[in-house]
Amino acid sequence: MNKRSGAGALNQRVSFERRDVISDPYGNDVAGPFQPIFTEPARLAPRLGSEPVIAARLTGIQPYTLSVRSSIRTREVTPAWRVVNARSGTTYNIKAITNPDERNGLLDMLVVEGEAS
Repeated sequence: MNKRSGAGALNQRVSFERRDVISDPYGNDVAGPFQPIFTEPARLAPRLGSEPVIAARLTGIQPYTLSVRSSIRTREVTPAWRVVNARSGTTYNIKAITNPDERNGLLDMLVVEGEAS
């Protein structure tokens, strides 16, 4: 089976969210809730899952490769952000961001479903 390419491969809508830094009543900067920043078309391709033992419990973790067009907005994204599937509401944590073709055409992000953010 051939991998889809072109605009048709970006068949999902994802929202990129970032935490705001707020001040608590004592004047300390603390991380606030995630706020949506922008929405982009994307492709989510599942990878092989793993089941690491965390705190003596078996946890199912599903990694995906998220592909988005490279733009000024998407190049600002860091692993401190998170991604939410705009259609299903599923939340993904960003683990790594790469530029596979080194031409800034697409960015690939290793994202994980099933981990606390």
